[in-house]
Amino acid sequence: MPVELTRIRSARNILTSPGVQSSPDCAASRHSDRQRFRKGRIGIQEVIVETTLRHNGRYEGYIHLASAVAPMRTAVVHPCSADTLRSAVELKAQGLLAPVLVGPERKIRAIADAAGLLLDDIEIVPVEHSHAAAERGAALACEGEVAALMKGSLHTDELLSAVMALARLRTERRMSHVYVMDIPLYDRLLVVTDAAINIQPDLDQKRDICQNAVDLLRSLGIGKPRVAVLAAVETVNSKMQATLDAAALTVMAARGQINGAVVDGPLAFDNAISAEAARAKSIVSPVAGQADILLVPDLEAGNMLAKQLIYFAGADAAGLVLGARVPIIVTSRADPLKVRTASAALAKLLAAARSDSP
Repeated sequence: MPVELTRIRSARNILTSPGVQSSPDCAASRHSDRQRFRKGRIGIQEVIVETTLRHNGRYEGYIHLASAVAPMRTAVVHPCSADTLRSAVELKAQGLLAPVLVGPERKIRAIADAAGLLLDDIEIVPVEHSHAAAERGAALACEGEVAALMKGSLHTDELLSAVMALARLRTERRMSHVYVMDIPLYDRLLVVTDAAINIQPDLDQKRDICQNAVDLLRSLGIGKPRVAVLAAVETVNSKMQATLDAAALTVMAARGQINGAVVDGPLAFDNAISAEAARAKSIVSPVAGQADILLVPDLEAGNMLAKQLIYFAGADAAGLVLGARVPIIVTSRADPLKVRTASAALAKLLAAARSDSP
């Protein structure tokens, strides 16, 4: 086994230990907030401010692990904005990525000059426009010249279409998006999928979406992720397709059609993330109250859920596209540096785990 991967695997045991996943201090603090609020000693605005600032720093351990591996050559596709170029420069400075800028060189250099960014030691592959950049970036990945792709200032669909056009980059699974979220008052990283690509997935597509997310968490050292298949209710209702799909996915996992995870559903959001809510409804489940992955019914539900967690719960959301031969880093202009860094670190660890598998 490569030395770098050995170091990652030995450190993962620390990251995934019970003490890291849910520290007594965090649990006590959450309980204290609830009691103070119930007794009228703390206002709702104070709760919002305190919890928003109380990040658990779960990205940091993975960023540290990723920094132990040599910088990953990554095609940054059409980096024609100051934000995208700044991300590439910052991620290179942190030793996470070795960016290869794919886009119109004159425009890229003009944007860098205006933003005060130095690109002297960063490779540029010149192409004329975003469509050509997507095609060239995908080709570089197909040829093994880069180990990952990073979306620049072009539409996600444009990049993914170029990836899908190359048979050697496709897998047997449907591609899907994940938000890997660090939420101040939740005791572990939480994956929300799919909130950006698959609009109204059917059962087979949900199976792929689920397996993509499970494989990501397993590559990060979480041995058997718990998947909550969300619906509006926690009972099967023949008039609600989401509950039927959830029940089917639960059985599929039990029959080995979804590997390496504990899957249960339908579960409503409160049952999935709160053991107290599950007990109140007499729900007996190996997932309720401790979900690692929330599998949503459709894109609209996932997108709204993720953005509510970001803006109302102070969550950070690292974004990746899974299901291709290489990870695809998807960041937003509004993302802070720590989120862009986390997205790159997670992609790097996933690529390292894949290269180590037979």
